[in-house]
Parts: sequence; C-alpha cells; structure tokens
Amino acid sequence: MESPERPSEKSGSWTVTLVWMAPVLALVLILAYGWWTRPAPKPDLGPRVGEPLADFTFPDMDGRPVQLAALRGKVVFINVWTTWCPPCIEEMPTIQRLHEKLNPKGLVVLAINMDALGRQTVEPFLSKRRLTFPILLDPESQTERLYRTAGIPESFIVDKAGLLVEKVIGPRDWAHPEVIALFERLLASPHS
Repeated sequence: MESPERPSEKSGSWTVTLVWMAPVLALVLILAYGWWTRPAPKPDLGPRVGEPLADFTFPDMDGRPVQLAALRGKVVFINVWTTWCPPCIEEMPTIQRLHEKLNPKGLVVLAINMDALGRQTVEPFLSKRRLTFPILLDPESQTERLYRTAGIPESFIVDKAGLLVEKVIGPRDWAHPEVIALFERLLASPHS
C-alpha cells in the first residue's frame, strides 16, 4: 500500500519549481520588453533620388580608370549588369541605341559589369553584340555594396550636379521616346 504524500514534501517541490521558474520568467519578460520597445531599424535603401550618387572608380575595358566624380557637369547613365543575366542582355540593344543617339549631345553611358572573370567574359560578349558604349569592370561587385543594388540589371540616371534623378530596378527600353525625352531635358538643363 502506497503512503500518501506528506504536505511538506509537496509544497517543497513547488517552492523549488518557483525558485527556478521565477528568474527564467523574469528573463523572458525582460527580453520581450526589449524586443518590443527597440527602435525600428531604418532601412538602407542605397542611393536616394535628389541626393548625390556615391563616387566610384573602375577600370574600363582598356584598363583606364573612370571616376564618377570626374564626370560632374555631365548627365550620366549608369547600368549595372552581367553577361549571364537574361534581362540585362535584353536591354543591351536599347542602351546601344540610347548611346548612339545621345552621346553626341553629351550623355555619358557607363555600363558596370560585375562578372567575376571581368574582361575575359565581357570582351566576347561585346564583340558578338557589337556594343560600343563604355564598359567598366567591377569583378569584385563593389557596386552592389556601394549602391545597395537589389538585383541586376539596375540603372541610375545622374544629372549634371551629380544628383540621382532616377533609379530603375530591372530592364527597360532605354531607347523609348519618353526615356529619350527625359535625357534630352537633363542635357538641355544648365545645372540639371
């Protein structure tokens, strides 16, 4: 026959449980309070329209350094791309037409390639497609960190003052009449 538990043993086990549970419960409550009352992080979305675009220097296909800050006073179109990206390939002919149409009027096109093999991969790609606009090489993907790019292609339109006018994620028809008109307005503006 089993003997009934004595009241002092039962209350003793509850005391031990409470001694261990109280600090754990307090810690959980403190952590929860800290989590719910922390300030919301401000998302860093990279470059913002109306603000200066961060400077960079990358080599062109001939190894000459090209610095964005040196182009102040010019309207600059920057396209970030790779040779293995189908949407990038899709928009390349329209960038070529944009370059052909507006480079004589002062538009600077800079296509920053982020292929890891750099020139080795890019040169055959350009030859096959007969692309003549300037290509800069960024095999270490510094542009991705500098501009917090969300993907490729990603493009930036910079006015003569060095301010970001528009950021475009994804492909676009860069030879579309509305796009050409935007660039022509920027080119005609004395200080954008």
